[in-house]
Amino acid sequence: MSVVAIKGWSVEQMDVPEGCNLILGQSHFIKTVEDLYEALVTAGPQLEFGIAFCEASGPCLVRSDGNTPDLVETAVANAMKLRTGHTFVILLRNGYPINVLDRIKTVQEVCRIDAATANPLQVIVCETDQGRGVAGVVDGFASKGVETEEDVADRRHLLRNIIGYKR
Repeated sequence: MSVVAIKGWSVEQMDVPEGCNLILGQSHFIKTVEDLYEALVTAGPQLEFGIAFCEASGPCLVRSDGNTPDLVETAVANAMKLRTGHTFVILLRNGYPINVLDRIKTVQEVCRIDAATANPLQVIVCETDQGRGVAGVVDGFASKGVETEEDVADRRHLLRNIIGYKR
């Protein structure tokens, strides 16, 4: 068995446009970008999205698709920052990850979801002689304390009256 040395680490800041959410995950096949498109385009007529997929063999291109050009462009820019094998970046507008995660997870070639967020997102990337991979993510900010009764009331108000997820 040979030992592989890590050449380096980097932290890549993802661009999450105002009003958007980003989903980061890993897959294993060139048709991922097409299958993710099909999963998302049927999620609702209002959903706008862009997809970028880092191919990990052959020409090793960033493949892309989507129904909104600015989101496709930003997803591709994020993928080019990462350049990590078989990683996909999805940007959503007019919808939330909760609306599409089950669809994405049922795409046959999807292996895992690393993040689904509207928060600032940093991706920890490691590099070897072979290539680059996602080692982890930093989603948002560190916890500052434990919620109070007032915070519970605010959370419930947000879910029930602002977002409309709970009744």
